Amino acid sequence: MALAEFTVNNKAYSATKVSLFMANYSRKLRMEVNIRRKEKMEKRMKFVERMKKVQKEAGAALKRA
Repeated sequence: MALAEFTVNNKAYSATKVSLFMANYSRKLRMEVNIRRKEKMEKRMKFVERMKKVQKEAGAALKRA
């Protein structure tokens, strides 16, 4: 929903040649949500899954020893 709101508020209209946000606040709209945050979270989740796999393999190796 935030992305849709950002898109609407950031679109420059042909009649005014500026965005709604610019017309109301006299400055450019900045997106609060960091898009890279999602990428970082995905990398963290992959790391967690990889560590769980390593722990499981290490536990199995210890049981065999």
